[in-house]
Amino acid sequence: MSTDKFTTLRSTCVPLPIENVDTDQIIPARFLKATTREGFGENLFRDWRYDKNNEPREDFILNNPLWSGKILVAGRNFGSGSSREHAAWAIRDFGFKAVISSFFADIFKGNSLNNGLLPVQVSEAFYRSVIKEVEANPQSEIEINLPHQEVTILSTGQKEHFDINSYKKECMINGYDDIDYLISMKEKIEAFEKSSNQ
Repeated sequence: MSTDKFTTLRSTCVPLPIENVDTDQIIPARFLKATTREGFGENLFRDWRYDKNNEPREDFILNNPLWSGKILVAGRNFGSGSSREHAAWAIRDFGFKAVISSFFADIFKGNSLNNGLLPVQVSEAFYRSVIKEVEANPQSEIEINLPHQEVTILSTGQKEHFDINSYKKECMINGYDDIDYLISMKEKIEAFEKSSNQ
C-alpha cells in the first residue's frame, strides 16, 4: 500500500497524555471485521469518545473543538497490548499523520511505519514541554522534519532529534511500501544480477 510522501509536517496537535494506552483502547476488537483500511477512523477510541447511547462524551479530547490537527501527542507506552495493524489504520484514517510520545510499544511502532503513520519518540523532558505548550495553547504548532529527524515547538524554538530506521525513513519520504521500494531498486537489482552472472 503506497502512502503519502512525508517530509515536513507543521500542524497543531491533539494532546492525549494518558499512559499505557493499548491497541484495544485505540480500536476495540469488535470493529476489526473489516478487511480494508478505510473507515476505522470513525471508531478510533470508540469507548472513550462515545457513551453507551452512542452520544459523544464532552469530556474527551477528540470531541473538544478547541483541539485539532494532524499530530497526536500521546502518553508513555502508547500502543501496548496485542499486535493490531488496525490501530495504526484507525489513527491514520482519523486524520493524524504522526504520533509523538516518550515511548512506543515496539509492535505498534512497526505497524505505524508500515502504514504511513510516523511515530516520533522523544525524551520525557521534551515530551513534557510539548504537552505543556499544546495544552496551554491549542493553536500552538509543532514541526516534524523527517529528513533532518527533528521535532520543533515553533512557539519556543525548542527542538529535539529523533531516531528512525533508515529504511523506513526512506520509504516514508518517498511514500513507498515494501513492494514500491523493491520496484524503485529494480535497475540496481538487475545490474547486480548481470554482474553476478558474468
